[in-house]
Amino acid sequence: MIRSLYIRVVLTFLVSVIVGIILAFIITFLVFRENLNENLLDKLLSFGQDIVRIYETMPEREADWFVAEMKQLDTYHIRIYDENNEFRSFGKLGEQSPAPVSAEQIKNVRNGDIVRANATKEYTGYLGMPLRTESGTKALFVQPLVSPYTSFNVKWISTFLIYSLVIGSLLILAASIFVVKPINKLTKATKRLASGDFNVRVNIKQTGELGALARSFEEMTHDLQHLEQMRREFVANVSHEVQSPLTSISGYAQALKQVNLAEHERDRFLDIIIAEAKRMSKMSDSLLKLSLLESDSHSLRFTERNLDEQIRRVIVALQPQWTARNINFELDLQAIKVTADHDQLDQVWMNILGNGIKFSEGHGTVAVSMRQVHSDVIIRISDNGIGIEPEDQQRIFERFFKADRSHGSKYEGSGMGLAIVKQIVSLHKGDIQVESKPGEGTTFVVTLPIHPAEKHR
Repeated sequence: MIRSLYIRVVLTFLVSVIVGIILAFIITFLVFRENLNENLLDKLLSFGQDIVRIYETMPEREADWFVAEMKQLDTYHIRIYDENNEFRSFGKLGEQSPAPVSAEQIKNVRNGDIVRANATKEYTGYLGMPLRTESGTKALFVQPLVSPYTSFNVKWISTFLIYSLVIGSLLILAASIFVVKPINKLTKATKRLASGDFNVRVNIKQTGELGALARSFEEMTHDLQHLEQMRREFVANVSHEVQSPLTSISGYAQALKQVNLAEHERDRFLDIIIAEAKRMSKMSDSLLKLSLLESDSHSLRFTERNLDEQIRRVIVALQPQWTARNINFELDLQAIKVTADHDQLDQVWMNILGNGIKFSEGHGTVAVSMRQVHSDVIIRISDNGIGIEPEDQQRIFERFFKADRSHGSKYEGSGMGLAIVKQIVSLHKGDIQVESKPGEGTTFVVTLPIHPAEKHR
């Protein structure tokens, strides 16, 4: 089995050239076979006329001797029939048999006709013409010793094949190097990529299929590099998020071992340990939920419900939070029914509204509006809180990213909420955008199709 692409290209070319030449020759031969026969008969006629002139200008005996010594007898065989249909032959046929001549053909020739016979598989063609001698009119038949087809085939095919193979082989060797070179580059780059080197570049400037393959490879390399960076950040973030509560739990557990620890201090330490354990449990649950949302195993359960009523119920469920901070709500909600997994959408509104409450100053306002635009519904949730820095707005949907890091531990959270929101909205074939100015507030714009299945058929 041939595994080298280089050898495959060369062999494919050679086979194609040989088969193409043979087919071209066969077709050409069939097309011009009649012309070949005509050329042969013309040559026989010309040679026969030369023989006739010899007998017309010389005595018969001298003419016989002259014809017997002609060099053309290496190529032609001559038969001269008398009135008794007996013949004298000039030239040697070798292994070839003389073409059969009928008595009628001999008679026609002696009567002045010219008889032509094309070549067959068994015999070469021949020509008969009258020959006037001193002893009377005789029949002259001229037959070539070698088939014109055989001569033509051997010379033409051998010459053409040799030149074609030599020139074609040199060209394909050069061309295949040009073709295989970028593939070798891609092979080496793939090996480097497999070893973990994501900075590999192939630098292939060709167009066409190889160029497209090279560009796709570089795009894949860029994506893998980005994924590797995300993986490292994810591991670092998980390690950091887990290490903090573990350190607290370990430290306060050690403190609980003190014998003379006051009861109220012991209760406070236990409350901290319980809170940190809940924090770890919540983070683990968020990771598991996001993993399920990103996997193919998660399937949405679509039902049709009023989206405005759902948002109102979520706001009511969050009442303890916004009441404690004296947050006001401004609602402008159209009555719109949406086909969606409303259990999942509950988490979207919980996270976004919860963030609006958490990051708003006391006595702030959270505005919620909803409008239908064509086959989509657009929900805007705005607060007048601390806002988000421009460089952070592109990353707030990444897992573990916290845009409020400058505020220390003032705002609790694992940084997983908006990542989950983004994934749920994407599963509904929707989109979420953020508009924010530091110190002026933040607006989340969620766009959802009213009927996802119909919109994306």
